[in-house]
Amino acid sequence: MKILAVLLLIFAICSCENTTYTTKYDDVNLDEVLASDRLLTGYINCLLDNGPCTPDAKELRKNLPDAIQNDCKKCSDRQRLGADKVMQFIIDNRPEDWQILEKKFNPDGSYRLQYLSRKNFLNSTEPSIN
Repeated sequence: MKILAVLLLIFAICSCENTTYTTKYDDVNLDEVLASDRLLTGYINCLLDNGPCTPDAKELRKNLPDAIQNDCKKCSDRQRLGADKVMQFIIDNRPEDWQILEKKFNPDGSYRLQYLSRKNFLNSTEPSIN
């Protein structure tokens, strides 16, 4: 959606009766969102209650705690991949924003630790070129 801009798009609208999140925003170009500081900052500010929200950002903000707490079990495969892409981008490129988002939505830091562990493992298994 776009975290978090993208998470907004990824987790989108959820009805309490549904077992999955809507796929209405699955075709959003996440690369475009991540390339735009303005768009990404807007979504992050919405998630942190620091700025106005678009309707889809409001839905993301509403559904994000459930998605994180339940390991995105209501997400489609595309949403799960998009959520990882966005969160990894923010961890790697906007660590100050990630710290604030993490404090609000994932205070135990489990997602970041899991991501960094995977990243370190992948980096250690890549063949080195001498």
